Amino acid sequence: MENLLKKIEDLREKFLETWKLLDIDRKKLKIEGRRLQINDPDFWNNREKAVEITREIDEREKEINEWDGLRSEIRSLEELVAMAQEENDDSLAQEVDKKYEELKNKYEKLEFLVLFSEKYDESNAIISVHAGTGGVDAQDWAEILERMFLRFAEKMNWKAEALDRTAGSEAGIKNTMIHIKGRWAYGYLKSESGVHRLVRISPFDAEAMRHTSFALVEVIPELPETVEIEISDSDLKVDVYRSSGPGGQSVNTTDSAVRMTHLPSGITVSCQNERSQHQNRETALKILKSKLHKLQIEEKEKEELKLKGEAQKAEWGKQIRSYVMQPYKMVKDHRTNHETQDIDGVLNGNLESFMEEYLRWIRK
Repeated sequence: MENLLKKIEDLREKFLETWKLLDIDRKKLKIEGRRLQINDPDFWNNREKAVEITREIDEREKEINEWDGLRSEIRSLEELVAMAQEENDDSLAQEVDKKYEELKNKYEKLEFLVLFSEKYDESNAIISVHAGTGGVDAQDWAEILERMFLRFAEKMNWKAEALDRTAGSEAGIKNTMIHIKGRWAYGYLKSESGVHRLVRISPFDAEAMRHTSFALVEVIPELPETVEIEISDSDLKVDVYRSSGPGGQSVNTTDSAVRMTHLPSGITVSCQNERSQHQNRETALKILKSKLHKLQIEEKEKEELKLKGEAQKAEWGKQIRSYVMQPYKMVKDHRTNHETQDIDGVLNGNLESFMEEYLRWIRK
């Protein structure tokens, strides 16, 4: 019984430490502030923003209720173990032990949120997939990855919206850009940035030869409105063109799509999902600012690492993961060495284990 009591005390200490790290009390105050916004008569004038705020409230309340519930259960368990000690009841002690294991597992699942330690981990994400070397196979591979990320977003109950998409000449896609809206979207998806490699027998090869294809994935956080990134008009080149994506008649018959190039950095962003050129321009500018902000952070980190004399764990463009379909089945992350033979499950959006291993790896 003494050993069990010690384990429960350790669990309570870990719980309190995590409660402070996640700053649950501050999050409660933030929800109260958000609720005051809902009471504003003009709250629903901007419907899109209003929906995002109400979704944020629901998600935060769910998280807080889980932590509050776990705290109550730990207190009840402490009372139960005290009763078992007092009555010297072995059957009650077994019940306490079983309940302890349940609460320990519940705590470990919630503790995962501590891994989201970077500034924009809670933010929405913008994910881009570009076909690399490998011809039609690479374009097909890019489309497979696009589907994988959409399936993952669906599993997480996130909203996914295509911003730009260019179909391949024979099959697949040349590139795609998706706006994924949901709490912790960037925190989860940032693990996917880099080159993804596929090895399989090509369905496009009449001789059924094995081919290797590559696709580049880029993930950036959607910046909050409070972050200011200054861009001079003279640094921008803006082209308009006819949208190639699905849409209403006005989309297909007007030059509504926008391609925006930031001349100093060479970064180019395209957007064609909105009906009007003005809306596409606004969205493209927002994404460009996010990309420039990430570039600034990466350059700062590189300079700091150079001064410290340390090597980076992962560099942009480096092959991060291999997906092998033949002669055997295997998905392996080359950064964490995490692997699985369930390639079908992974390509259907079961990415959590790879993402969790990555989050633990970057904290080492």
